[in-house]
Amino acid sequence: MTLQTTPLHAAHVALGAKMTAFGGWDMPIQYEGILAEHEAVRTGVGIFDVSHMGEVDFEGPDALAAVARLVTHDVSKLVPGKAQYTVTCQEDGGIVDDCIVYQLAEQRFRIVINAANIAQDIAHFEAGLASFEGDCTMTDRSSEFALVAVQGPGAVAMAAELGGASLAEVPSFGMGEGKVAGVPVLAARTGYTGEDGFELFIPADAAVTVWNALTGAGAKPIGLGARDTLRLEARLSLYGNDIDTTTNPYEAGLGWVVKLDKPHPFIGQEALRAVKAQGVSRKLVGFKVTSRGIVRAGADVLGEDDAIVGRVTSGGVAPTVGGAIGLAYVPKTMASPGAPLRLSQRGRVLEAEQVKGPFYKRS
Repeated sequence: MTLQTTPLHAAHVALGAKMTAFGGWDMPIQYEGILAEHEAVRTGVGIFDVSHMGEVDFEGPDALAAVARLVTHDVSKLVPGKAQYTVTCQEDGGIVDDCIVYQLAEQRFRIVINAANIAQDIAHFEAGLASFEGDCTMTDRSSEFALVAVQGPGAVAMAAELGGASLAEVPSFGMGEGKVAGVPVLAARTGYTGEDGFELFIPADAAVTVWNALTGAGAKPIGLGARDTLRLEARLSLYGNDIDTTTNPYEAGLGWVVKLDKPHPFIGQEALRAVKAQGVSRKLVGFKVTSRGIVRAGADVLGEDDAIVGRVTSGGVAPTVGGAIGLAYVPKTMASPGAPLRLSQRGRVLEAEQVKGPFYKRS
């Protein structure tokens, strides 16, 4: 299969990045090393190429109602210049994708979707709006933009210095416009690392210009390897690992993005109403490994008599907090902060302790 490439692909190769296939794309997994890159984001400024993500715009007098039908959160609470994390679900409540909805203008919204899910998400959106009678046009604009994330304690100051002082005033999950090296950018104060910063929407043909300006100012290029360790420390879900069509928002700890009584009905609403009423049978919990070893996705959670009762969905080293951490689905009766877990990986049993909330939270 031929892998797709982002507008910044040549820049990654020129920097000597180790490339890997990810969601059908040829992406940098690391440049100088995962641990060094992780540290750069936690202490300075890191820059990520996330242009493989998809952008779908909705425009028209009934754009709000159309988008509201597709996602679980209450997008009627948005105003132009604000964004919202949410999920889009099947009729049975299974998660099709997690995404961010941006209100760009009064009658214009953008949903940013995961790279590996672009085709299935667009098909899901089209099916969900097949019987929608309102006035709204849906446009896949994924190829028009590069998306670059600038993250870390120094990220906002760097973006404001290069892109305009007003960017420093943009609130969390807000948006602002600026120019970097003469290129117009839409800067959204969102991210996937647990640090402050921006995700910059850039015209695809100007991506290299903006990338070079940011790296020239001291932003360190960061690959997918450190992106994963950073998001895991911040306890942010990864689609395909921690959430998918077999999981629902309530068991995944995402019930807060489900607004059952919002003004507009949404796909999966009745199924999720039933889940909330009945309660879940399992929960996604965080854990820290207390014995020697690292637990990876796919390891088993053991119950009484060593019966397999759950599954690890994410796991790895935690460079900032130390040790090894992970996420796992366990029976609701076992889910309790501080409670022990026994995990089996390739025949070896490791001990762990459940942890509430993110493993890392910036000061």
